[in-house]
Amino acid sequence: MSLFEVKNYTLQCGVTLPSVQVAYKTYGRLKGDNVIVYPSWFTGFIEDNEWLIGDALDAKKYFIIVVCALGNGQSTSPSNTAGPFPDISLYDNVMLQHKLVTEVFHIRKIKLVVGWSMGAQQTYQWACLFPEMIENIAPICGSAKTAPHNFVFLEGVKAALEGGKNEASGLRAAARVYAGWGFSQPFYRKECWRKLGFSTLEDFLTGFWDAFFLKRKRANVLAMLNTWQYADISANAIFKGDIRRALRSIVARTLVMPAERDLYFPVADSAWEVDHINRRKTGLNATLLVIPGVWGHFAADGLNPKDTKFINAALHHLLL
Repeated sequence: MSLFEVKNYTLQCGVTLPSVQVAYKTYGRLKGDNVIVYPSWFTGFIEDNEWLIGDALDAKKYFIIVVCALGNGQSTSPSNTAGPFPDISLYDNVMLQHKLVTEVFHIRKIKLVVGWSMGAQQTYQWACLFPEMIENIAPICGSAKTAPHNFVFLEGVKAALEGGKNEASGLRAAARVYAGWGFSQPFYRKECWRKLGFSTLEDFLTGFWDAFFLKRKRANVLAMLNTWQYADISANAIFKGDIRRALRSIVARTLVMPAERDLYFPVADSAWEVDHINRRKTGLNATLLVIPGVWGHFAADGLNPKDTKFINAALHHLLL
């Protein structure tokens, strides 16, 4: 892991940080136009993105940059920053990532930006801020703007985190809230958690969900949760809150992949976004491809081999 530092950086909220660090890791060799930018997801570490590297995202062919959002614990976060932590936006993350890509690697063209969940939100932000720079995007199980229902779900996670008697109890409470949303109703009905090696539902809740959240820091999770709740690719001086105009500004070939049973980012929301990207006067450039099955939002986290195969096949086709 490497750190890209920017000194005296002013965030969109108006706070100037004396030092901001973006954690990143590269895979493969830079050869002209073979760049893939791969942002991290909600609380995700660099290693949590690595499941998708090796097939469609072939490091022998592409130069892949995994970049960490602020607040994830590896980039600048409450856990490694003194004093109150400011509000971080999608815009902040992507502008810093753009500085990394252009100032460290001197990259002017990007073959693909791809990301899951909050990584997908950053993918959309990249595409509307730097449309001429990016050839393809693939937002997976994410949105260009956090929907009201998604916002309300996150209020429950926030209440659980803040209501715990201590850090560990808050994280466990958040894990139980999250457990009912990360996978679909038929996932639980069919006991698909057994495919992950768990023998009982309680074992799954403890061994998967509790273990997942207890690797994080409560302050970091709350900071990233705030970024997610207010995520909106049009919330900047360029688009002035006009989400339709922000979507229409995307010129990259776009493959939007929601999961059939995603409870955070439903297919209908992705279809709306695809429709508005395709309202450009220059013609259709966005496609909706639904990941089938019952694994819900976590269809795109490398847990289910069938879903992983589907995603890789779609990315292979996009990169042709």
